[in-house]
Amino acid sequence: MAHIVRQLRNAATGWHTSLAVRHMSVMAKVLRYGEFGEPAKVLKLQEESVPDPKQGEVLVKTLGAPINPADINTIQGKYPVKPTFPAVGGNECVGEVVTIGGDGTASSNLKVGDRVVPFATGLGTWRSHAIYSANQLMKVPASVGVAEAATITVNPCTGYRMLKDFVTLKPGDTVIQNGANSACGQAIIQLCRAWNIECVGIVRDRPEFGQLKDYLKGLGAAEILTEEELRTTKLFKDGIFRKPRLALNCVGGKNALELSRQLDQAGVMVTYGGMSREPVIVPTASLIFKDLRFVGFWMTRWTKENAASALRSEMFNELFGLIDRGALKAPAHEMIPFEEYSAAVTNALNIQGFVGKKYIFRF
Repeated sequence: MAHIVRQLRNAATGWHTSLAVRHMSVMAKVLRYGEFGEPAKVLKLQEESVPDPKQGEVLVKTLGAPINPADINTIQGKYPVKPTFPAVGGNECVGEVVTIGGDGTASSNLKVGDRVVPFATGLGTWRSHAIYSANQLMKVPASVGVAEAATITVNPCTGYRMLKDFVTLKPGDTVIQNGANSACGQAIIQLCRAWNIECVGIVRDRPEFGQLKDYLKGLGAAEILTEEELRTTKLFKDGIFRKPRLALNCVGGKNALELSRQLDQAGVMVTYGGMSREPVIVPTASLIFKDLRFVGFWMTRWTKENAASALRSEMFNELFGLIDRGALKAPAHEMIPFEEYSAAVTNALNIQGFVGKKYIFRF
């Protein structure tokens, strides 16, 4: 009889242990694709069990993950970086540390409950939970909001580096940029305001231009012009603003050409996007007589080359400080439930989605 009781007790213990294991296991929702194509067609929302993190690894619950133009282009197969299939979409997110693997000492500066962002690229962030190496994560101050943290590693960093690395700007200098209402454009405007640099922004004409102009000037833009107004402006000829020493181009085509015509002697145009899908045209006279320079910038490359650089730490410390004092806010955005991914990626394909409002998955 005692033998039977022991068997029943052991069976019960095993049953409770099994329940505990099942209770502790994490099921993640993941947006995965196995071929290139339009995101709404090739993305599939799947569920999968997440293993326990190993020594040096961290289990993170995602709080927010944005949809960037590069994410869409990658899924379409139009981006220079090609993933290995099956692939998970997304390159940015902010999450909360749930478990630290092994003996709990994956990283001396991380603890359960910390908010973190991955700074490595190509990790696939459109998932509710993920295992990351501790050295792929950066702790985010608790005062930084979800939207600001989720979007910090691409657009604010791109703007920061372009403003810092190509021309030595001083207070009172002028920067001119197109795509001024893009997420990166909004970050550039705010950084210029924080550093006392005049930022003149160019946007496409639209019925709600007046409202958009007020919004961007509220962020700190010195002036906002339509593409047509750019062709005839006398802001620089009449000395209302100093001639720009730096132009930031994410459009290309005729827009970029008009932008370059406003540059001061020995000015620099940095191209970091090509939304018009048209080439940047450079007049010979601009190279010879104005000594203009035309260069490109890709944040992904900079991050890979400077992963362990002090410049990266300095940049994030300054950006977090600006956010903390309200000088740098997230772009105009909408938090959208992860399950509504099809509508989100479809809307992001529209040009308005790229330059009007950032979609951020909410988990």
